[in-house]
This record gives sequence, C-alpha cells and structure tokens, in this order.
Amino acid sequence: MNKSELINAMAEKSALSKADAKKALEAFIETVTEELQNSGKVALVGFGTFSVVEKSERTGINPATKQQITIPAKKVAKFKPGAELSIK
Repeated sequence: MNKSELINAMAEKSALSKADAKKALEAFIETVTEELQNSGKVALVGFGTFSVVEKSERTGINPATKQQITIPAKKVAKFKPGAELSIK
C-alpha cells in the first residue's frame, strides 16, 4: 500500500474527504517525525511504539575495495508493534 492508497482507505473508513484524510495523515507523520527528532517516543496503545535508538560505531567492509571502514554511530527510528498488531 502506498501513500495515496492509504489516504483513500482512511477517507473511506472515516467518512472524511480525501483532502481531509491527506491532511490528517500528513499531520500524523509530521508530529511523529518531530517527536522522534527530539529523541522522544510515540506510543499508540494496541498499535505499537515509535522510538529512537542509538546505533554504536562499528566496523564494516567496503564492497568495492574490500577494505575495512568505520561506520559512525547514528540514531535511527524504530517501531515495535503492539500485541494487537501481531500478524497471525
């Protein structure tokens, strides 16, 4: 499912117009992004939790030259699904 298909599904299930569903989805994405950029956490009970994790510096191999390189530490977004989201 891509973004436009998601907007259409949201509009259909919520009886919103497609324009309103698009605004709602974009507001959700913007809000979650801002919270994660501030190293926060967004927990949606029954759905899951968006959080930020710190990946430590590690050694890797450049596939083109086969030389070892150091991959710097970075922060990445993580999603942990809730119990009700488990796929059967």
